[in-house]
Amino acid sequence: MAIGSTIRGASARQVLADHVYDDLMLALVDGRLAADSPLNIDALAREMEISQTPIREALARLEATGLVVRAALRGYRVAPLFTVDELTELMEAREVLEPDSAFRACGRATTELLDQLEQSISDLRNAPVDGAGESIRPYWEADERFHRLIAENAGNRFLLAAYTALGGHVQRFRLFGGLGVSDASYAIAEHSVILEAMRAGDAELARKTMHDHICGVRMRSIADSQQN
Repeated sequence: MAIGSTIRGASARQVLADHVYDDLMLALVDGRLAADSPLNIDALAREMEISQTPIREALARLEATGLVVRAALRGYRVAPLFTVDELTELMEAREVLEPDSAFRACGRATTELLDQLEQSISDLRNAPVDGAGESIRPYWEADERFHRLIAENAGNRFLLAAYTALGGHVQRFRLFGGLGVSDASYAIAEHSVILEAMRAGDAELARKTMHDHICGVRMRSIADSQQN
């Protein structure tokens, strides 16, 4: 086989694996794959009408995020529900990472980035918040997009990798716990003040407002989980 053909074949396999990863990630976050349920590679391959190889690759990547777990002789399973202690640890990690990303992104902000952040807030405002699963997918996507845009524009590949490793844990916690979206008005207001700080070019204020936002998300999520 020619070298060019080999490279093209490897590239095509990677694209397929990426699509499988994205599809499984969304199914984990929107609740189609329930907490602690088994993930049968054969069944997933049949359902997606693909070979087992990209399924295995995607599950291995998802294991690294903590959304999927693997046990010897038992295979892969969806991770169980968060405990309050685990949720607290997750939010503490976000408190370390995201304020610094906001500080860095503010110093590098372009008009395009600011417009994209504004659009994500608009989409968040217009997204449905009743119900769970697929019905609130637009809300989750808009919320995640705001935070990811900031992480992607912080100019530090390792901060971005650390943020990416956190995956969709917070949204998944809410959906698996049947909590849906209870803090939309807070999230919209808090995203807006972060954006205002970035538009003003005030990096320290961007850091502070992001920190305040993550602290607020932590308190609201824990309160919701204890009421459920």
